[in-house]
Amino acid sequence: MADTFNYRIDHHGSLVRPADLATIGARQAVEDAVIFQRKLRSTVVTDGDFPREDFRSAVLDGVSGFRRTDEAGPDGLVRWVAEALPKADGPLVADWAERLTSLTAIAPKVSLPSPAFLAATTYEPGLGPSSARELGEALAVVIHAEIELLVSKGVRLIQLNNPLLLGQLDSAGGVLSLEDTLAVEALAVRLDERPEGVRIGVCPGWEAPARVDRTAAEHLYAGIPADRWILPLLQGTEAELDLIRALPEDRDVCLGVVDATVPELEDIDTVMARIDAVGAFKDLEDAAVSPSRGFADVASRPLLSAEEQRRKLVLVETLARYCWGNEF
Repeated sequence: MADTFNYRIDHHGSLVRPADLATIGARQAVEDAVIFQRKLRSTVVTDGDFPREDFRSAVLDGVSGFRRTDEAGPDGLVRWVAEALPKADGPLVADWAERLTSLTAIAPKVSLPSPAFLAATTYEPGLGPSSARELGEALAVVIHAEIELLVSKGVRLIQLNNPLLLGQLDSAGGVLSLEDTLAVEALAVRLDERPEGVRIGVCPGWEAPARVDRTAAEHLYAGIPADRWILPLLQGTEAELDLIRALPEDRDVCLGVVDATVPELEDIDTVMARIDAVGAFKDLEDAAVSPSRGFADVASRPLLSAEEQRRKLVLVETLARYCWGNEF
């Protein structure tokens, strides 16, 4: 059985920033966030991304070779372009992670943008790197080094986010092919040694496509040697279930069962019926539950209010207790 006991009540990492963040500073806000997560009985603790502008900043703010533009997409993410192959100027988020380990005994978790996602969204033909694949491989080296540093600092759960990956299962478009994407992600997550309890996770997207080809999904999991996959289970569709069915038995699954984009709380019986459907073919002892995505992947554009976020996280904890009783 996989060692997921301590990570069953999970979240993606990005939390709604406190209204007084500018006044109290990121350090105090993170300390308050740790207390908040402990009160919610979360089995992971993050810094909420409070020190950062968005979920990509953990890498983009700490490496050379990228230029910020004045453009922004509909999701609020400012566009960055790669002008040279990236080089790290030092630790990316390891210093903040080390503070987390000193604040609580609960497992510290760090979320990072995946190298393939960054390469696909920052590569500009003719501007620097010869190809998106070359850019992705350089980013993978940087992120892999950071993962090794995080593990040495006591971090036991690291999640790479690539919101584009599920969409690539049935599409040949994009600056990175699926094969290039898998190769780049594999470079980042592959560890020669994993201390006890360490899990490297991948979130391949916030929602499932309309349909999932089982062979393509199996190819995805075979191509990226991650321990844990964070997969959507918001509707209980066959596509969502097919993504989980294709997951090898030796991989953990974290089920995104609570919608982080709407304030209304999910009906517990409805969610439990979806989880039971997964339990018909997947051992739930190797599972966890979480919201579907981060609550504020962009600091200035939280998806919910702080109180709505709290209620959603309480619901995740409640669902975990419905699934696993008083094991916590």
